[in-house]
Amino acid sequence: MIKKLLDQPIQRACVIPLVFIGLMNYSQSVQAQLTNSIQNTVKNSPSQSFQQPKLPRNGAPTGRRRAGAGRSPDCPSNLTQLTALVPGDGGESVLASTVAENPTFWFYIPQLLQTTRSGEFVLQEVLDGKDVKMVYRRPLTLSGKSGIVSITLPAQPQYSLKVYKKYHWYFHIYCGDIEKTSDNFYVDGFVQRKMLTEALNRQLKLAKPKEYIVYRDKKIWYDALTNLGQQRRIDPQNATLNQDWIDLLNAFGLQDVAQEPIVEDYNLRK
Repeated sequence: MIKKLLDQPIQRACVIPLVFIGLMNYSQSVQAQLTNSIQNTVKNSPSQSFQQPKLPRNGAPTGRRRAGAGRSPDCPSNLTQLTALVPGDGGESVLASTVAENPTFWFYIPQLLQTTRSGEFVLQEVLDGKDVKMVYRRPLTLSGKSGIVSITLPAQPQYSLKVYKKYHWYFHIYCGDIEKTSDNFYVDGFVQRKMLTEALNRQLKLAKPKEYIVYRDKKIWYDALTNLGQQRRIDPQNATLNQDWIDLLNAFGLQDVAQEPIVEDYNLRK
């Protein structure tokens, strides 16, 4: 009887490692199959590898990637076309990643009247709970041209994103002089900076000048768009770059602005 009691814990102790090892082997097998599938997709049909990203829902913050109507009837109706070029679902934007300390943000702006060319870009660090900390706020004078614009944060350290911190950004277009009105159309969203690992850095170097392919596959959406957009700005007639740009925006569900020209780069140096 005593011998049987002593044997039971030993038998149970032997079962647990065996179960754990079995689960590990299964997980590794599934991961290997997934990796091979992704590699084959990228290799065999590059244009179709821009697939709609799976949107995070586990309590991840969401914003507005399509502008809603302003409060004043004097606001031009076409300002509802203001669009943030970020992953999302319909008019809703979702948290996306960057590895850049001072990332670039991309937007589609409709043609603007002379009275609606006052914009503003705001960046806040998300603290615990609902508290935020102002990081950057800058009024902009917009050109009024219809098309894609980029806004790059200043390179000063006080505006750099901290690794693994979440940030909330807003882009406003005011219905008149920003000093005289608070009525505006806006889009907003969230960004989180990830660590640039040695492994990722090696992959980016090997992929030059098409780093956007690596960023895309790693779901680092802000940098995929920025790397591709900068190349498209330099070489606007490049058919491959133009098609990859269209495919990437189509993957975001932004087909309606995918073929718009890139018209301005607001590099905020101050």
